[in-house]
Amino acid sequence: MIKTKQKVHIKVGDNVKIISGFDKNKTGEVTKIYPRTGKVLVKGINVKIKHCQPEDDTKVGEIIRIEAPIHHSNVKLNLKELS
Repeated sequence: MIKTKQKVHIKVGDNVKIISGFDKNKTGEVTKIYPRTGKVLVKGINVKIKHCQPEDDTKVGEIIRIEAPIHHSNVKLNLKELS
């Protein structure tokens, strides 16, 4: 199945407000848009934690924080930041 591009109502660099989900009412800046899936990456929002094991005995394990994309229907332009 080939996915077509979805029309996204925001652009990279826009300040947006999250309207649903765990990070509701938080604001952030759009850093990347995925047009095929209709998802956006917002700075500081939807942060996931990944535990990485050491590759060999000389390295140590670490915990990495990764920003995960959210669907564009769950964000709206923050008009207070525009004026």
